[in-house]
This record gives sequence, C-alpha cells and structure tokens, in this order.
Amino acid sequence: MKLIRGNTLAAVILGSLSLLSFVVGFSANAEQPTISGQQIKAEQISQAPQDQVLKGDAVCTDCHDKKDDPKIFTIGKTKHGTRADGRTPTCTTCHGESDAHVKKPRRAGVDRKFGKGAQTPAKVRSETCLGCHAGAERMFWSSGKHESQDVSCDSCHQVHNNGHDKVREKKTQADVCTSCHKKQRIQMHKPSRHPIVEGKVTCSDCHNPHGSAGATNLARDTVNDTCYKCHAEKRGPFIWNHQPVTENCSLCHDPHGTTNANLLKLRSPFLCQQCHEPNSHRGDAPIMAEVGQYSTRILFARGCVNCHTTIHGSNNPADDTHGRTLRH
Repeated sequence: MKLIRGNTLAAVILGSLSLLSFVVGFSANAEQPTISGQQIKAEQISQAPQDQVLKGDAVCTDCHDKKDDPKIFTIGKTKHGTRADGRTPTCTTCHGESDAHVKKPRRAGVDRKFGKGAQTPAKVRSETCLGCHAGAERMFWSSGKHESQDVSCDSCHQVHNNGHDKVREKKTQADVCTSCHKKQRIQMHKPSRHPIVEGKVTCSDCHNPHGSAGATNLARDTVNDTCYKCHAEKRGPFIWNHQPVTENCSLCHDPHGTTNANLLKLRSPFLCQQCHEPNSHRGDAPIMAEVGQYSTRILFARGCVNCHTTIHGSNNPADDTHGRTLRH
C-alpha cells in the first residue's frame, strides 16, 4: 500500500513539472514577435551597399571607397556627377559591366580602362566618350589627326578631376597640348608671340583638337578665316590687295612665335625678297653705304615697310603699280 502511494506521488510531481515547462515555453514563445517577409527584405536592403556619388555606383564603391581610391569620388564635383541630370552616366556606362572584375577583382580588370598605361585600344576609349559627346564640335573627330594617331579623349581630358580639367581651362590648356607638341612649346616663349603664357590666348582659340574641315585642325576652314577672328582689320576688301595676304597669312607669319617683330618668319627686307625678284629696287640686297644713299633706307629700321606701311592692302585711290601699299 505504501509503495502504491509513493508511485502515485512521483507521477503527480512529474506531471506537474511537465505542465509547468509547457506553460513557461508557451509564454516565452508568445512574447517573441513574429518576423514578416517585408521586415526581412527591409533589413536586407538596409545592409546592402548604398550609392555614394552616381546613381547605381554601389556595385563599384562597395570596394572602391574613399580610403582605397579617393580620386574616384572627385567625379561628383564635375558635370559627369550631376545626379539631377538624366543624361549623367554611371561607372558602368564608361567602364562596362565588368562582371569578371566584380566576381574576381584581383584577377580581372574592368572591361574598359582609361588613362596612361591602359590596355584598352584608343579607338574603343574614344568611342565610349563619343557615345554621349558625338556631333557639334566633334563631328570631324573620325577624320582628324588626333584620331588617326591613336590619341584618345582621355589622353587630354581627365574625368575624375576634382572639377578641374586642365585642358578646358585657358591658363593650363597649353601645358596639356605642348606635352606632345614640343616645337610649339619653344616657339610660344620667343620674343614675338601670342600672349599664350599669360593666359589671354590659348590653343583652342585657333585649333579644334577634335578635328575640323581645315588644315592642321584649325578652328575655321582656312588659315585666313581663323586669323580674321581676331585680326578683322586685315580682311579687306582693299582696292589694292597684297596677294600673299589674301592667299595665306602663314606665308609671312608664324603664329606660334618667332624672333622677328610681328610674328614674321624673316625680317624685312629678306622676307619680301623671297617673292619680289631682282626688279627695280625690290631685289636690291641691303649693303652698307654712306648715309643718305638709297641702300641705307632698306638696311636700317624696318626696311621695306619704311615706305610700304599698308602691307596688308591699300585703299589709296591714287595708288598705282609702282606705289602700291604706300603710306599715303
């Protein structure tokens, strides 16, 4: 009888403990809120990489952060970083999707790389830029000298530039151009020159580096039309025209700089005697003579232009064959 009572007591105690554990467990589960699918999705989005500068750049800036490559983020200070403009590109617009680089960044590079030492062909790099910048001043790019010499857009322009593209700024543009055009760098520092060093005139005032219908990438179709942009008073028409002037200014002038006055290739009278053959006084070689004799007028000072001051053309109605371009 005592054994039966002991077994019954043990069974009651075990049953009570089981019931208590069930109630405690149920209460604990009741206190924990259930997590919905929307909450999980929102949490995943908050943990995903966020765009830093350009729309959709998170796939790149997740690795290329400000500590790794701060220069990349300077694009935000340029027109390429204007997010309010729907035409603004993103990283993959220029560099390609670069799936292999995203998966294995240390083994594979981006699809299109720019800058010095880039293995991407110059034509491919330029075509990437022309995808947005085609036409207008760049309509002659495909027939221009730069394109034919494998010079690409990024050879001169910098996109990640902190808002300052040297080739687009007047004071620094010549430094970019003369990094290749060494001869012109020397000429622009000669005594007679355009004020390029001072930043008042720059290369693109006369040349279109993206190509043109004129020779040597001139801004206009001919040398004279380009010069007349500033030197309109030399355009004419005149009653008496000087043929070399109407043909090509560069027959007498070197626009990049010389050691002679007024950008002349040679000083007078030697420059004039290249065309004016030994006929009358026009071909006389200047020789030392006694003061007052005819030859001294050619030798000293400006030579021919002592008398022929309107050398670019004259409107003197009394002018004739022997007095053309005289000062009166």
